[in-house]
Amino acid sequence: MNKSQTNKTLTNKPELTSQQINDFQQELDALRHSIEAKMGEEDIDHIQNIIEMQRYLEISGRLLIHFSLEPVSWALGVASLSAAHILENMEIGHNVIHGQYDFMKDEKFNSDYEWTMAGTAKNWKRAHNHHHHAYTNVIGKDVDFGFGVFRVSDDIKWKPIHLLQPVISPISALLFEHAIALYDLQITQYVLPKWLKQEEHAELLSKSELLQELKDYTLKSSKKSLKEYVLYPLLAGPMAPKVLAGNVSAQLIRNLWSFAVIYCGHLPEGNYSFTEQEMEAETKGQWYFRQILGSSNFEGSLLVHIMSGHLSHQIEHHLYPDLPAWRYREMGPKVEEICGRYGIPYQKGKMVPMLKTVATSVVKYSVPDVVSQKLGRFFTKKQKAGVTKFHSVKNLINKKSSEAVSVMKLSTQKSSDKRAKAA
Repeated sequence: MNKSQTNKTLTNKPELTSQQINDFQQELDALRHSIEAKMGEEDIDHIQNIIEMQRYLEISGRLLIHFSLEPVSWALGVASLSAAHILENMEIGHNVIHGQYDFMKDEKFNSDYEWTMAGTAKNWKRAHNHHHHAYTNVIGKDVDFGFGVFRVSDDIKWKPIHLLQPVISPISALLFEHAIALYDLQITQYVLPKWLKQEEHAELLSKSELLQELKDYTLKSSKKSLKEYVLYPLLAGPMAPKVLAGNVSAQLIRNLWSFAVIYCGHLPEGNYSFTEQEMEAETKGQWYFRQILGSSNFEGSLLVHIMSGHLSHQIEHHLYPDLPAWRYREMGPKVEEICGRYGIPYQKGKMVPMLKTVATSVVKYSVPDVVSQKLGRFFTKKQKAGVTKFHSVKNLINKKSSEAVSVMKLSTQKSSDKRAKAA
């Protein structure tokens, strides 16, 4: 299988024989079966504990925001409510809608669960569970790759609309729950002229389907907005502005965190993209192969893993989207070891540097290729200059430290000599 490059030139492209692909598939299947054999009470306990924690955080957050009389307790309330929103959307909503806990046969927490995000679960399941997970990073099929608006690879033909992405991207981060509710509808394909809109896109909805989706989104997001930004503030009476500010802040924090998590897993430097031709007659082993090459993990503490819905293990999530996500922590090292034996790159790193590469790509690919190549060289030079400066400072510090140690040793030696003479 040939690969297109997304954000950087990867010289050592993995090439596996048919036999290697089959063996690779069998090892990943065996890992899946080993986890499935253990699924049960531990998984139920995990999700129930998260659900209970989320409820406590939401209640405490709303009470602190509502009754706080000074900035510290108000800020604690915002932090608590933000955490509640994040848990509900990521560790609960996203994972439950994937069917990870369908084995529980719970009446509410199953793949038909309706999360608190502005978009409907129905829309999300089509956009994410189908378009994205089936066609990961396939240009023209996976709307998640650039979200139907952004150009993050030279595989996507440049159009004037891309000039706006350095501005649109941060705005979409602030309004992320609305952005992900609407991106799969591909509204720009309906309203923009051909010369302006992005060419690569997945199947479009009929106009009647689009209108129904917009109606569902409008109804749900309106109800949520009325509750968060009208009802709760009104209950606070003269303290309404404080409650409104707290609720808005909690939503913004959740949106920014979700944006960072999703972009780190899907669009950092080093992920591959694919053409539709490359996935024709794709075997299960080749599908596994594509999922790994098109995804990235980011490192962090247990808290980071939980607050990201374990999407910090994006590779494992793409391989096993319907297995309980908390199991990815156990599976990650095993998947990495398997990839190592087959010479398949297992992309992982720190969150902030990965986000920097995404920001660089958003700027670099917003302009025509000729200009983006110059920008690419500029960013490379800046990066090298930064590394050189860092090493220069480090060497200077080491040199000064060595000189200080030498002076201290000399002083100690002189003191010893004086004591010896005095004796």
